[in-house]
Amino acid sequence: MRFKTFNLRRRPASLDRRFAVMFMLLVFAAVAVVVTTIVFTALDRVAGYANHLDEERSRETVTGAIRTFKHQLGATLNDYAAWDDAADYVYNKQDADWIVRNFGDMTFESDLFDVAILLDSQGASLMAYSDGAPIEGQLEAFVNADVKAMFAQVRNTAVGERPQVLGFTRTTKGIGAAGIALIRMKSADLIAEPPRNPAYLIFIRHLRADTVTRLGEAYVLPELRLTPAYATASHQVNILSPSGYALGALGWDPRAPGDVSRQQVRPLVTSASVIVGLYCLLLVVVGAKELRRVRADEATAIRMSRIDRLSGLANREGLFVGLAARVEAAGRTGEDVALLYLDLDGFKEVNDAYGHATGDRLIRGVAAGLTILVGEGAILARVGGDEFAIAISGRDAGTRAVELCESILEFVAEPFEIGERVAVIGCSIGLCVSTAGTTEGEELVRRADMAMYRSKDNGRGCWTPYDPQMDIEREERHQLELDLRTAIQSGEITVVYQPVVNANSFEIVSVEALARWNRKGHGPVAPDVFIPIAEASGLIDELGICVLHHACRQMHDWPDLRLSVNISPGQFRDPAFVGHVETVFRETGMDPRRVVLEMTETYFIHSPERAAQALKRLRRLGVRIALDDFGAGFSSVGYLRQFGFDRMKIDRSMVTALDGGPKAVEMLQATVALARSLDIPVTAEGVETEAQAVALRLAGCDELQGYLFGRPCEPAEIDRLRCRGQVPARRPA
Repeated sequence: MRFKTFNLRRRPASLDRRFAVMFMLLVFAAVAVVVTTIVFTALDRVAGYANHLDEERSRETVTGAIRTFKHQLGATLNDYAAWDDAADYVYNKQDADWIVRNFGDMTFESDLFDVAILLDSQGASLMAYSDGAPIEGQLEAFVNADVKAMFAQVRNTAVGERPQVLGFTRTTKGIGAAGIALIRMKSADLIAEPPRNPAYLIFIRHLRADTVTRLGEAYVLPELRLTPAYATASHQVNILSPSGYALGALGWDPRAPGDVSRQQVRPLVTSASVIVGLYCLLLVVVGAKELRRVRADEATAIRMSRIDRLSGLANREGLFVGLAARVEAAGRTGEDVALLYLDLDGFKEVNDAYGHATGDRLIRGVAAGLTILVGEGAILARVGGDEFAIAISGRDAGTRAVELCESILEFVAEPFEIGERVAVIGCSIGLCVSTAGTTEGEELVRRADMAMYRSKDNGRGCWTPYDPQMDIEREERHQLELDLRTAIQSGEITVVYQPVVNANSFEIVSVEALARWNRKGHGPVAPDVFIPIAEASGLIDELGICVLHHACRQMHDWPDLRLSVNISPGQFRDPAFVGHVETVFRETGMDPRRVVLEMTETYFIHSPERAAQALKRLRRLGVRIALDDFGAGFSSVGYLRQFGFDRMKIDRSMVTALDGGPKAVEMLQATVALARSLDIPVTAEGVETEAQAVALRLAGCDELQGYLFGRPCEPAEIDRLRCRGQVPARRPA
């Protein structure tokens, strides 16, 4: 009975256990089903998200490729339109052969552009080429409504903006990027005064099949192709015209990485549904792997976005990110961070002389050399066309930075062999140190950049540490520039006149007009202070014309005298300068034959052809040209013969040297004899003693100018001297 009783008692327990097991199995099965369902649902969502993420990335990449394709054409167009030779041959020489060679012929099998059209201001064709051959018939196939709208936008470009417009258009050859730009001088990148008869250059670069293929290879987009535009398509990006019309689209085949991943893990997920733990483990493993892959792709993309493609160094963004991290770390450790900001001196000349390809090779060579000099543990970045930055950190960062500056200057000073060419450049360096990380990265860059410009002002080829006084001087200079602009516009600039006398009779024969500025609230500002500021800020044109205008009006009271006015290289480079001078003569009624424009040789050395053209136009007005400061620079017989100056002004340095002995007198006599042999009259400036005046007269100078005969003075003083008839030769007080 106990046995039976035992059996009876155990059966319910066994049933309970079986029930519990079955319940647990059912629960486990239900949980497994639910978990499996959730897992499969999650996998579907992960796959869809991965597909969506990949598609969005592809869309952003294609959008960037379209934008880059257009901007590449814009950069090419800017190089051809903002070109001194182009402006000269189109506006001045009007050389059709040159235009065809440099614009039309370049469309043949070119990766830069395949259509080049030159229009006048009314939209009439001056030249039209496609694929190296002239375009026959009407241009509507290329100059369509979109291009005409872009043309109108360029013509209406406001002052201070770049006269260039880009967009996409459809031609008979297909879809292409189009750009229109005003032919202009390189120095006039932002429009100030358009040419009198402006011409406009149109470039078109079509999206051919091979071009699209190269884009796909460059941006890792399989089967990238040009397709019709459909607003509902998910794997293509529309190419829009300037008016917003969809011309076409770039489409690609979705890679669907999520679907691929899901197919790979499906067998594992099915097997893992029996053993939930293994399934969860595998899911975690697969998910972690996918997450690591995505993170690795993102990290790679971020890293590549901070690399300069030409040099392989960090770019500006990479510099700021790395510099911020170093400054933050220095704030914790108490170490210093030193930043060197470099600018290559003479790189622009090499680029202009030998071309951009040579310039790129030079940049790569400099980058390789700097990499060796800097070594490991530092940040080396290319932050601009010819600008580099180096950041180092440590307790002795300042000392190491100084040594590195000297090493870099020695390295850059050596000639660079680029193929068969040898380039000689220099380097200007600015140095700033963030002590214990107290100076933020962006501020560190600004200060180093400011110090670098101080090195350029100090003659280049040197390094300069940052000094807080630079900020004060910069602010003062900026305020001085603002006040000078206001002074010119409000008529606060006055003009004084220094007499020029006949070397034999001491009678006044001419006056030189000189600008003076009495700054409100500060007093007089020396000309050697505000004239350089006017030249650097672009105010020299307004200032020079203001002085010329005042002087020409004053000359009505002195009909027997000539007028001399200094012209800076900045004024002479302005294509509209001759027109401004002509306008002043017309408004004031001044006889141009009484005016002598004095110019230094600087501009004649750098741009002899353009200088000759400008002198020719000035002489047509009747103005005479004097070579100023002869003997202070690269003075040569060649310039005197080539440009045929109407007068030579001997620099005051040669006059001052007369007190040093007979060799200086012999040099003066030789200089005057040279001018006389070329039938060029000579004026000596800076005469301060009677002995100098006698020596200059005996040497053959026909006119003298200096404090001995009168300082720059008001018109009333000139009237007094004219009434006297002769300027007394007296030593200055």
